[in-house]
Amino acid sequence: MNYISRLALIVLVLSSAVSAQETKPDDTIVVQDDLIYGRVQGAGLLADVAYPKTDEPLPAIISVHGGRWYAGHKKDKSTIVVRQWAEFGFFAMSIDYRLTGGSPAPACYQDLQCAIRYVNANAKKHNIDPNRIFLIGQSAGGHMVSLAATLGDGPFKRTGGWETASNDFRAVISVAANYELNTLSWGKIWTPAIGDPIEARTLASPVNHIKKDMKPLLILHSDNDRSVPIENALGMVEALKKAGAPHTFHRYPDMGHMGINEEVIERAREFIAEQ
Repeated sequence: MNYISRLALIVLVLSSAVSAQETKPDDTIVVQDDLIYGRVQGAGLLADVAYPKTDEPLPAIISVHGGRWYAGHKKDKSTIVVRQWAEFGFFAMSIDYRLTGGSPAPACYQDLQCAIRYVNANAKKHNIDPNRIFLIGQSAGGHMVSLAATLGDGPFKRTGGWETASNDFRAVISVAANYELNTLSWGKIWTPAIGDPIEARTLASPVNHIKKDMKPLLILHSDNDRSVPIENALGMVEALKKAGAPHTFHRYPDMGHMGINEEVIERAREFIAEQ
C-alpha cells in the first residue's frame, strides 16, 4: 500500500469514528414505543413513552392527539415528541386511543381515562411523582383533556384496566380544542352507538361542567382557526371566568389550527412551572 492509500485509509477510519461518536444514542434517556397501557376485549391500547434515567421522582405528561376522534396517531404533529419532553425532565407519554370509525364515542375518552389511571397505578414502577401529572391535547385531544378537567369519569364506565386506580392529575394544557360540541360543524362525529346524540354531545362538552374547584386549564387558540372557530374557545373562557375557575388563556391572531409548535411548548412549560 503506497503513502496515498495509507493516508486515505487513516482519514476513512477517523471519519467513521467521529461519525459513530456523533450518532451514539443518548443512554440517559429511555424510549419505549408501543407500551401497552390497557386492554379492551383483548386488544392492546398503545403509547410511546420516554423518560430520563434518574433517582428523582419525575413529573409526567400525557399527550392526546387530534384528528376529530376518527383519525390521527401518537406520533403526528398534534402530539408532543416524547424524547424531547424526557429531555425536559418528564416521564412523557403519547397515547393512541380507539377511533370512532371502529369504536363509537365515548370509547376514545374512556381510553384517555385508562391512560391516566395507568400512570397513577404505575407511578412507583416508572419513578413518577403522582402529584405532578399533566395532560396536553390538541383539537379533539384538547377536547378530551379539557373534559377530564371538568367532568372526570362522569357516567362513563371504566374500561381498559386499572379500574381501582386513581385518575387524578394536576392540570391540563388544551390547544386549538373544541369545548361545545353541538355548535361545532364536526361535533356530530361524537355519536354514541345508542342513545340521543344531542344529549351525548351535551354531556361531552367541557363548557357544561365548569366549576370553581376544577383542575387548572391552559387554553391556547387562534383567531383564524378554521377547524374550531375562536368563538368556541371564547365561550369556554367566558364560562371559566364566570365560575371563577382556574385558567390561563393565550389568544393568537394568525396561528391557524395550531399543533404542538414551539410557542405551545414554551407556554405549556411555563404553565406547568406555575403549578
